[in-house]
Amino acid sequence: MPYAAEQVSTSPSPRNQRKRGPSVQVFLAVWILLIGVGVSATVMYSNHMKKQMVKELDAKWQQQVSLIQSDYQNQLKTLNGEVAELQTKVQSFNELLTFTKDNASSKTDNSNQLYTQLSEVKKQLSDLQKKMDLLK
Repeated sequence: MPYAAEQVSTSPSPRNQRKRGPSVQVFLAVWILLIGVGVSATVMYSNHMKKQMVKELDAKWQQQVSLIQSDYQNQLKTLNGEVAELQTKVQSFNELLTFTKDNASSKTDNSNQLYTQLSEVKKQLSDLQKKMDLLK
């Protein structure tokens, strides 16, 4: 019986080609998809962390500003009270000085003492006014 010579194909069968082609393509597509998901998740997480940090910093800043503001208000109230007290003293010294001037025909030691006290009070008042201006 004669044997017929059949040709042996050296190229891979179409079935093998289909498996190799799509599996490589699917693998690359999945790999690229995973990389894209990873990059987008990283960007979203970093944006979330930035927003959270900004909120925390804003809360701390607001707290510090309110503390500074309340401290400033307290100092201003204290200085206003001292200025008002000194103004009443100056007014009473002015009245006393006017009375002493009216009653004395010449300058006496008492009036000199009143002038000295009045100048000291005016000096203290101007110092307090400068401190208030610095606080403003």
